[in-house]
Amino acid sequence: MKSKAQSIAVSGLWIHTVCVFTVLALTSFVCAGQKTPVGKYAEINGLKMYYEVSGQGDPLIVLHGAYMDIPSMGSIIPKLAETHKVYALEFQGHGRTADIDRPITYQNLADDVAALMETLDIDSADVFGYSMGSAAGLQLAIRHPEKVKKLVAASVAYDFKGWQPAFQEFVPQMTVEMFLSMPHFQEARQQSQDPDRFPEVIRKLIALEKEPMAWEEQVKSLKTPVLIISGDADVATLEHTVALFRHLGGGVMGDMGVPLPASRLAIMPATAHTAVISQPEMLHAFIEPFLLGAVPKGMFEQTDY
Repeated sequence: MKSKAQSIAVSGLWIHTVCVFTVLALTSFVCAGQKTPVGKYAEINGLKMYYEVSGQGDPLIVLHGAYMDIPSMGSIIPKLAETHKVYALEFQGHGRTADIDRPITYQNLADDVAALMETLDIDSADVFGYSMGSAAGLQLAIRHPEKVKKLVAASVAYDFKGWQPAFQEFVPQMTVEMFLSMPHFQEARQQSQDPDRFPEVIRKLIALEKEPMAWEEQVKSLKTPVLIISGDADVATLEHTVALFRHLGGGVMGDMGVPLPASRLAIMPATAHTAVISQPEMLHAFIEPFLLGAVPKGMFEQTDY
């Protein structure tokens, strides 16, 4: 008999950790008219990190979620590459970046991004992260603020307590064997750079889920403009997401003759965690105006006729 927690996992409430393998069947990385991205490797922090470059314009770093890779981010990457030079990377133990003898932590992931930027002579860039990648993006802005112009953080939390209660309850039940018994992970293991090491990657990612995070004071001190994107049924609670927005100066009243805060909040309706990344049109409609600094005019603002 399965425990209640295991039943919840199978039904899908633990999708934050599984992430979006099914997106691969729903989206295509290369859209019509988009040139095939150029894939390369960079030696940084003991890793041979894989990354792809596509598009032209100001640099934009794209950070994927746990158990994901560049293709599973779907068509949001080529859409962003229409107006930006996109650098999409694959984290330690993910995709074509092999694992190394080091824990997977948000701090390590952030430092890897910073090291890649230095290797590529990118002084600063905008950053778009999803799920694990968004938390790594937060740490990048905290640890290397000079490297992040603007941060788009989709499905993010700054404290373990910000996750939905169902997910918090399930985390202690996670095991390597549970993941390896699932078809998606069996396939991912075969596609891994080192199939024999894949269980160790899962173990590290389970350990990552147990991290308390507790970055409230660090978040409050951020000067980087952040666009927070969340599904209304995401893995982070709406209350936590709004609290993050307020920590960044958001949540004030407009139409009072003062500029709006630099940070922004966008909630995607009828959207669970994995459905966030499967809606590239909506994501792009939020991200592009933020990166451009475009602000809708209110009816009380002066308009030139």
